[in-house]
Amino acid sequence: MTPLILQRLIALPYLILGGWCLLAPHMVERLTLNPAYQHLSATSALLLGCFGAQAVLGGLFIWFSRWTRTTFGVYAIALLPFFGFNYWFVYEVPIFNRWMALDFVSNAAMLGLSLWGWRMMGRSETGAPVS
Repeated sequence: MTPLILQRLIALPYLILGGWCLLAPHMVERLTLNPAYQHLSATSALLLGCFGAQAVLGGLFIWFSRWTRTTFGVYAIALLPFFGFNYWFVYEVPIFNRWMALDFVSNAAMLGLSLWGWRMMGRSETGAPVS
């Protein structure tokens, strides 16, 4: 496993889930929002589509950028608030339903991959064997 492969694995949730929001916004809305919060309108489709487009754009930047050890570390730290978001809007203010587990699992995987990349890049900078 190389840092580039880890980086590209980090990009995949953005490309896959963002693409889903972009291409099938009403399906995402029906599956992830509790019924009381569903609008299934042209406006909600537009907003989810815009969200998806931004996610795909982010995924493309992750895929094609050159990451350093600092990038992996900062990205890991930047992911932490999303766990609070997932908890809050699934359990405290239940706008989202259990399908948000997809987001949680994706965030957890990206966090693990980021920490792995950070550690791997640190070893390569010190000349230690990378595994």
